[in-house]
Amino acid sequence: MTDAMNIAFPSIVARAPSGIGNQSPLSACLAKNCLLPFSEDRRMPAPLSLIPELEEVVQHGTREKRVETLQRITALFLDGASRYNDEHVDLFDEVFGLLIEEIESKARAELSNRLAPVSNAPIKVLRRLARDDDIAVAGPVLKLAPRLGEADLIDVATTKGQAHLHAISSRAALGEAVTDVLVRRGDRHVARRVADNRGARISASGFSHLVERAEEDGILAEKVGRRPDIPPPMFRDLLTKATSVVHRRLIASATPEVRAAICDVLAKVSKEVGARVGPRDYRAAQRVVLNLDRSGRLDEAALNSFCSEGKYEEAVVALATLAKVPVKIVDRLMAGDRPDPVLILCRAAGLGWPTVKALILVRPNGAGRSTQVLEAAFVNYGRLSASTAQRVVRFWQARRDC
Repeated sequence: MTDAMNIAFPSIVARAPSGIGNQSPLSACLAKNCLLPFSEDRRMPAPLSLIPELEEVVQHGTREKRVETLQRITALFLDGASRYNDEHVDLFDEVFGLLIEEIESKARAELSNRLAPVSNAPIKVLRRLARDDDIAVAGPVLKLAPRLGEADLIDVATTKGQAHLHAISSRAALGEAVTDVLVRRGDRHVARRVADNRGARISASGFSHLVERAEEDGILAEKVGRRPDIPPPMFRDLLTKATSVVHRRLIASATPEVRAAICDVLAKVSKEVGARVGPRDYRAAQRVVLNLDRSGRLDEAALNSFCSEGKYEEAVVALATLAKVPVKIVDRLMAGDRPDPVLILCRAAGLGWPTVKALILVRPNGAGRSTQVLEAAFVNYGRLSASTAQRVVRFWQARRDC
């Protein structure tokens, strides 16, 4: 054993000769890891009076004493980390593992912050810190520790909560296996962070999940659309599902080449949808609704009935008649990606939420049918005043040449 090891752990080494059967865990680890001949150029420098009662602290010390000792051991490790070999680091790993038992989270968080960026930090203590339920402890290691491998990150991402997933999503580099878990289990904040992280590699499956989620999250759609590595078929799918607001923002922030590609995709999609669906024929529906209106039976109940029976054309004509807006404008508004125009028409016509919901659900494009969108629409409908809705409708009423 070198003089440095004797200086670092003097009282422990003296009480840790090999062959003693009743050694404490600390003595055993020191005997196993430290009673080794080191060459002169690998010696571990240390202050002269470091940790003379380390084993006593581990076995009988108070929490306060453990924290104080942990701080001193941490300082020793950081002071010479760049010069320590694997055997030295393994010894520190064992000592850290014994000292962090039964100490408060504040001390564990301090250790996490100090060890996280170190390239050769002890791996076992890093893994323990990464799995800590307290994100103040786990966060620094999950974000920064280069020694945590992909398997470690997947384990945490699979078993821990959203705060841990968000910390992982902030790492400078992430592999596809990790991001697959993040976009599958993570909330919208995690998904957005992954999409925004250029150091994160995303698989085809991961992009598919992100594009699907982006249908109900405009911010996510923008972030996914700006990624240079998104596969062309996924980009096309994203643009098909995204709102016009997202289209405009993507175009505004894109390079000239990407802007041209976006416009080209949108033009092709528009032509394909138009050829596939074609203009709707509302003549028969107009006759039905006109007869109801002339007989005084066109009301909210009749509109609700059209929706429940899946009579989309009749529902559009009835809504246009009640809101006094041209049918072709209501047709266009009902076919949009978002339910906001439907809310405006219904509020101006004085309709109740059950009818609004029925109109959103009867739309053939399936947009806005998720629980999340319906809940948001309910809240927005409650906030929308009749006067505001009527002002917008007056504008639509004037656009009879559209």
